Amino acid sequence: MKISIIVPCYNEISTICKIIDKINRIDIEKEIIIIDDFSTDGSTEKIKNEIKIKYESVIDIYHDRNQGKGAAIKTGLKKATGEIVIIQDADLEYDPNDYYELIKPIRYGYADVVYGSRFIGGSERRVLYFWHSVGNKFLTLLSNMFSNLNLTDMEVCYKAFRSKIIKNIDLKENRFGFEPEVTAKIAKKDIKIYEIGIKYFGRKYTEGKKITWKDGFSAIRCIIKYNIFN
Repeated sequence: MKISIIVPCYNEISTICKIIDKINRIDIEKEIIIIDDFSTDGSTEKIKNEIKIKYESVIDIYHDRNQGKGAAIKTGLKKATGEIVIIQDADLEYDPNDYYELIKPIRYGYADVVYGSRFIGGSERRVLYFWHSVGNKFLTLLSNMFSNLNLTDMEVCYKAFRSKIIKNIDLKENRFGFEPEVTAKIAKKDIKIYEIGIKYFGRKYTEGKKITWKDGFSAIRCIIKYNIFN
């Protein structure tokens, strides 16, 4: 099965080449779709002048203004031709070697959507911010209460979807609200959802981490909005 790997990128000049190298070493049939969300740190030039020269098959798309992660994912979905879609952040917090396990339930036919989880399994996980962990678990709990799912990590980046499912969801959110929105909308469908433990190499704000407490409030808004009103 061909995998479409969607890589939203905003100001990741120090990691974008490294993550694309890691993805290319994964031995699966794949296409890589990078969406540069109007980076201002030189990431755009890195993609054009280094990645595209090294990997001609990479699909590169450039937003003419910054729109957010959700908007970049929606742009990437329009270009995706694989049977499975995986979301991959452009930083190095997530390890593409987890793809094999992430797509296995879909390839073997017993899942339609697979969420990675930073909180289950025996994989290594960098120890970082306590309150981030509390916030993640609270948002997952709140999402589960409304959706009646029993996920352990709703906000995780690594999500794999059957392409026909994710492409048929009318996504609205342009920024980090993508995670609670897509979770709410797949919960309403008659599909099989699985979780797989993954590795997590989180980074500090001094290392480029972008998500803030404001995104947490936005996530609460999205959980309520898309579970109750949409």
